[in-house]
Parts: sequence; C-alpha cells; structure tokens
Amino acid sequence: MKELDNIISEMASAAWGLPLLIILIGGGLYLLIRIKLLPFRYLGHAIAVLRGKYDNESDAGEITHFQALMTALSSTVGMGNIAGVAVAIAIGGPGAVFWMWVSAVIGMSTKFFTATLAILYRGKDSEGKIQGGPMYFIIEGLGKKWMPLAVFFSVAGLVGALPVFNVNQLTQAINDILLKPAGLYNGFQTDLIIGLVLAAITAIVILGGLSRISKTASKMVPGMVILYFLLVLIILITHIDVLPKYMGMIFTDAFSANFYKGDTFLGGVIGGIILLGIRRGAFSNEAGIGTAPMAHGAAKTNEPIREGLVAMLGPAIDTLIICTLTALAILVTGVWQSSDANGVSLTASAFEESIPFYGKYGLLACIITFSISSLFSYSYYGSKCMSFLFGAKNKGIYNYFYIISILVGATTSLSMMINLIDTFFAMMAIPTMTATVLLAPKVIKEAKGYFERLKNS
Repeated sequence: MKELDNIISEMASAAWGLPLLIILIGGGLYLLIRIKLLPFRYLGHAIAVLRGKYDNESDAGEITHFQALMTALSSTVGMGNIAGVAVAIAIGGPGAVFWMWVSAVIGMSTKFFTATLAILYRGKDSEGKIQGGPMYFIIEGLGKKWMPLAVFFSVAGLVGALPVFNVNQLTQAINDILLKPAGLYNGFQTDLIIGLVLAAITAIVILGGLSRISKTASKMVPGMVILYFLLVLIILITHIDVLPKYMGMIFTDAFSANFYKGDTFLGGVIGGIILLGIRRGAFSNEAGIGTAPMAHGAAKTNEPIREGLVAMLGPAIDTLIICTLTALAILVTGVWQSSDANGVSLTASAFEESIPFYGKYGLLACIITFSISSLFSYSYYGSKCMSFLFGAKNKGIYNYFYIISILVGATTSLSMMINLIDTFFAMMAIPTMTATVLLAPKVIKEAKGYFERLKNS
C-alpha cells in the first residue's frame, strides 16, 4: 500500500505541473480578457435568474436554474472547503489562501464559459434524451473528429467522480470528533461500518436519478452554508483582535517563503505556494475541471448565457466565501502552527479551540451534510460519463461501482485518496479547457447578443 501511495503521489505531482497551471489559469485569464469582464457586470441579473424570474416550464431541460446550481454546489461545497483549505494552509501558510482567491475569480469566468457551452451545444444520448457537459460540447461544438477528446474526458470522469476523498475525510471526522473520544473506535472495523452506512444512504438517493438528487441538494445546500457561516462567525468574533493581522498575512505571505513546507516548483518556493493555492482552489470550486457543466447542462432553459451567469455564482459562494471562512478560522485560532493535525482534523481543532465542546459537534454536523450532499451529485457526473461511453442503458451500472468505492474511501489513507482524485481532476481539465478556449468566440458572440436583447427589453 505504501508503494502504491507513492506511485499515486508522483502521478498527482506530474499531473499538476506547469502545463496544467497554464491550461487552467492561463486559459481562464484568456477567457476573462476576451470577454472583457462583461458577465461580471450582470451579477444582479444572475441572481434574478437564479431566483426563478426567467424560468419557463416549456424550455428544454430537466431541472431549474436554482436546482442546477445547488446540484453543482453540493459537489463543490464539500470536503474541499474544510479539509482542502486545511491541507493548503498546513503546507503553504496564509499565502496559499490568496492564490485560492485568484483561482476563484478566474474560475468565475471559466464557469461562465463552460456552463454556457453546456447549454449552447447540448447533445443527445443513445436514448435520444438531451444531455449537456464537456463530452457533448466537444463533439457538438468542435465536430465528431474531436471524439477522442470527449472519450478522454469521460474515462477520466469515471474515476474523478468517485467520492473517495469526501468519504475518507468524513470517516476521519466521525472517528476523531465522535468515536475516539468516546472510546468506540476499533480501527478498520469501525471505518468499514461507517462506509457501509454511507453507502446505504447514498444508494437510496442516487438510484432515484437526477430529479431526486437535485431536489435533495436544493434542500441541503442553503441550510448547511448558513450553519457553517454562523459557526465561523463565532470563531472570528472570539478572535477579533488578531483578525486584521491574519487578513494582512494572506496578502503578504502570498509572495513570501516563510511558511511553505511543500515541494518546490519553477525553481522556488513562491511558485510552490502559487501552485498549491491554485490546486486546492480548483479542487474546491472545480472551475475548468468539467463536472459542473454536466449539472448546468440539465437546466431547463433555452438561453445559454443565463445558465452561464448562474454558474458564475458557484466559485464566489464556494471559494470566496466558504473557503475563506475555513481559512480564517484556522488562522485566527493559531492551530495551523500549534497542531500537527492535517486535513479535516486541523479544522476541527480550530472549532474546538474557540467553541469548546459544541464547536466540534457543530462542525461535524456541517461535515456530514457537506459530504453526503457531495456523494449524491458526484454519482450523477460519473453516470453521465458512463452513459456517454457505454450507452444510456448502462449508466446505472456506474452507481454500483460508485457505492463500492465508498467502502474503499472509508478504509484507506488521506494522501492516497487526495492524490488519486487530484490526478484524474487534472486529466479532466485538459479536454474541458481545450474545447472551451477553442469555442470561446461562440460564447462571446452569444453573450453580446443576449446582453443587447436584455438592454433593449
């Protein structure tokens, strides 16, 4: 297992090297410049679309704009926001947070383009049902000769959509916060029981299809975000005296080597901090990876730009708000320097330090909700990839592999799980960003036309 762990770690490091940085951040910046920040001027309109002002039951699609965003957020607002941020700070210090912010702003532009394309170039599966996502906008937008790129995305998506990281961190949280202090932890046996319970809960929802997944997500996501916000607010008020200091350090240490404890990149530790922040930011908001367009592609709309605007709100909620809350909680409590814990255990230490006894249980409630909601939406992404590769009638087979993978995630190490998903996320980003950059002029033309019509009306 140790040898396998090392191999997967090397794969993740290779996948998240300079080429991917150029594709994700360089490609995102290119899109941001090409569109001249146009969508950012219509955030108010995006909220109106999200609230249902422009919903039309006769439009093509399966779910509302709100349900599409909640389904996408239920996968991104997960352990990446709690454990992923903790991993970034443990290795890179406060400066890594700044680069997560940069990733989020660029990611908002990327999400606008990819979600617009998911509606603009919807295709049909083998049963003739309308579908959206990178694999469909690749072949519908670029042509059938680009099929190998669509297949590459879908194969990577079969593994990238597995819930092993979320399950691994949820299991660790339940053990560290609940079972170990009570003396109820029995090693592998306990992990397996947790895995079996999670597998059973997940099976009930995902076997009901997209409708049940989206309805469940739209109920869970808003509540869990509000609860998490209130808990972190208590921590920040408790440590209000040091909050300005750490806010400043996020900016100053983004260009400093004071705290970086990871591998160097581009010949220096500053590059390591940049890459770490962007890698964890991408893991959190998934902009450019290609998962969210599969949810947004199912939205009930005939206006691609509307769904692009709604999708833009994802990285703002996910990274600029929730990841920042986690980061500040870890920084102001000082546990990032005083504790040897990593991942979700580090975040739990911050909550326990500020809100004795109740804090860790409040965090556990958030973690359980975050993680379980993520389990539901990732299954939808994987089954869409399965449907594209092997036909719609076989997509249900993926759910059984997915449920088995929950048991694997619950009983293996954090490093192996995070590196495995990182590797396949990187592979998914290559076809997604390649097609998005090539099809960018189509989105820009569509955006100008839509905003002109909006202005005239």
